Amino acid sequence: MRILVLSFYFKPDLCAGSFRTTALVEQLKQQAGVEVDVVTTMPNRYASFDAGAKAEETDGNVRIRRISLPSHESGMLDQIKSFKTFYQQAQKLVKSENYDLVFATSSRLFTAFLGARVAKNKKVPLYLDIRDIFVDTIKDVLSPKAVLLLKPVLSAFEKYTFSSAKHINLVSKGFAGYFKARYSKANYSWFTNGIDGEFLDLPDVKREVNSQEKAKRLVYAGNIGEGQGLHTILPEFASLTRENYYFSVIGDGGRKQQLVDRISDVSNMELLPPVNRAELIEEYLSADILFLHLNDYPAFEKVLPSKIFEYAATGKPILAGVSGYAAEFIKSEVANAEVFYPGDHQGALQALNKLKLEHTDRNDFISKYTRTNIMKDMSDSIVALR
Repeated sequence: MRILVLSFYFKPDLCAGSFRTTALVEQLKQQAGVEVDVVTTMPNRYASFDAGAKAEETDGNVRIRRISLPSHESGMLDQIKSFKTFYQQAQKLVKSENYDLVFATSSRLFTAFLGARVAKNKKVPLYLDIRDIFVDTIKDVLSPKAVLLLKPVLSAFEKYTFSSAKHINLVSKGFAGYFKARYSKANYSWFTNGIDGEFLDLPDVKREVNSQEKAKRLVYAGNIGEGQGLHTILPEFASLTRENYYFSVIGDGGRKQQLVDRISDVSNMELLPPVNRAELIEEYLSADILFLHLNDYPAFEKVLPSKIFEYAATGKPILAGVSGYAAEFIKSEVANAEVFYPGDHQGALQALNKLKLEHTDRNDFISKYTRTNIMKDMSDSIVALR
């Protein structure tokens, strides 16, 4: 069985899409009689982070081909150019290839659309892995004029894409209502995000929080974009906790400069560039509290951030500004984690004061959400879709 895997992100890129697809391909690699052809991009998640990678490499029964993209930041126009390049070059790479199944993982719709086009041309089944609802999200992050112009077009793309799929996996059960109401003919599964091997059996993970130090260290690591809305919460929140907490923000993204501008008079916050996973783990282990935030948009009430899983694996206290399904998930699944409504500075402070500044045993959570187990089951379901 020959499977085409389409993913805009893949190792060694630093993002949830890369980590997820890499883990899945590792499991597909173990399947008997399976050949995997990965078509992805050269590392591009952050313009400020350079990770070397080969344009083509083979690892046993897995071939990986990476497409070079034009240099870009995180703006909408740059992203459109990047996706256009990926779409066109991927089509060329697979034109003369034969496959038994096309798998595409996508958060912004267009990798999924690419998968639909290729699957139709090859007359083979399409398996989609959906990490976000792009058409639902744009109404919250774009101007009303842009939404009026783009939504009919994007809705047509979405209808074509999801109507083409034989199987759709949704990473969040919060997506269920949206998809089942529109695309009821597909088979659905719920292989969620999970905890990667690097976050299992962490060294010094049981070290007590630095409860004797005057200023506790609160760490956020990840994208600094409109979706995270850090610029709407951190400046005021840090000011409220000035004497007791020091904030370390690790990452990059389209709203970083806006955050920089708003913290010019905030003395208890530092902004650090993206780091690789080994360094990231060290940052987590040196933190007293791990911080998560999504902007106050209706679309984000359906998502389940992958960051929750790696944060929880550390045993550190977690402070999360989320609503909807993510808030419900954290409350029911993650011990010693407090939730506040996005953008609510006073609510964040109240939630912060409820946390126990100590290591928390989350072994049951880790066992339930180990990525390898989830991706093994997902790879089985892909191979079964013959």
